[in-house]
Amino acid sequence: MNTTAPRTRVPRRPVHGVLLLDKPLGLSSNQALQKVKWLLRAEKAGHTGTLDPLATGVLPLCFGAATKFSQMHLEADKRYEATVRLGQKTTTGDAEGEVLQTREVRFNNADLQAVIGQFTGPIQQVPPMHSALKKDGKALYEYARAGIEVQREPRDVCINALSVSDVDTSSDTPSFKMQVSCSKGTYIRTLGEDMGEALGCGAHLTSLRRTGTGNFETSQCVTLDALETMSEAQRLACLLPVQSLLADHSPVILDSENAGRFLSGVRRRGDWADADHIAVFGPAEQTHKNHDVLLGTAHVKAGELIPGRLLSPIEIQQILESET
Repeated sequence: MNTTAPRTRVPRRPVHGVLLLDKPLGLSSNQALQKVKWLLRAEKAGHTGTLDPLATGVLPLCFGAATKFSQMHLEADKRYEATVRLGQKTTTGDAEGEVLQTREVRFNNADLQAVIGQFTGPIQQVPPMHSALKKDGKALYEYARAGIEVQREPRDVCINALSVSDVDTSSDTPSFKMQVSCSKGTYIRTLGEDMGEALGCGAHLTSLRRTGTGNFETSQCVTLDALETMSEAQRLACLLPVQSLLADHSPVILDSENAGRFLSGVRRRGDWADADHIAVFGPAEQTHKNHDVLLGTAHVKAGELIPGRLLSPIEIQQILESET
């Protein structure tokens, strides 16, 4: 007879907002998301782009209505700190791979400064085989695990700022640290490898930390360990409002009548200047709130406010109720 007790199903609930997680080492972005989703008992969740299991740092997690805008944050510039191990090239470009080649490390400060200049600004990168990019419906890392290398086209990215510190070329494990501000789609592993090749010695990453994405910084993040020790109310208090994803959007505030029509997908006319990124708010006086509530996104063309992604009336009501 099976005496195993049935597993208790955790009741889910509507949760709306953004949680900035300091992703721990060793977890995939999806594993981290599922753990936080379980801790919050959230019905719907997503993230704004992945971090490798090797990487730590800022991982914005979106819940409920915030998932409608998570794709927009993929476009944001990113900031990283990494440790680059010099003299060794690996199969994966990081410490998880096997060493393919070992070379002597011989360069001076002038060589290093020249390489920093070479990799600052618009550059091209060939995406690594160990990445989630898809070819013919399969992720590149699936081909890599099967020992198959496929052709990858170079991609245009931009390194906004690049600096190097703690340069050590004389020890048994020569290395330096680098600080990078870059556009979306930049592979820091590839940047480290390419700099190593340019220095004539090869390189791979031994650590990677995302210190910022868009307007979000590590100082705003909470760790998984801290979340696990919190009460449910404390976890919910860590959530940023949905509109925190729209910091680069210009606000437009509508009155009650226009807000209702806008939420129905109807364009509104006004004296607004043309703009591609608008965050639209409406009044919350019926619930006695002292602030406006997010309705969704829009763009303005020729004096028309044209709806984009919209919150549903149910989502808006749930957000207002959660504030009581």
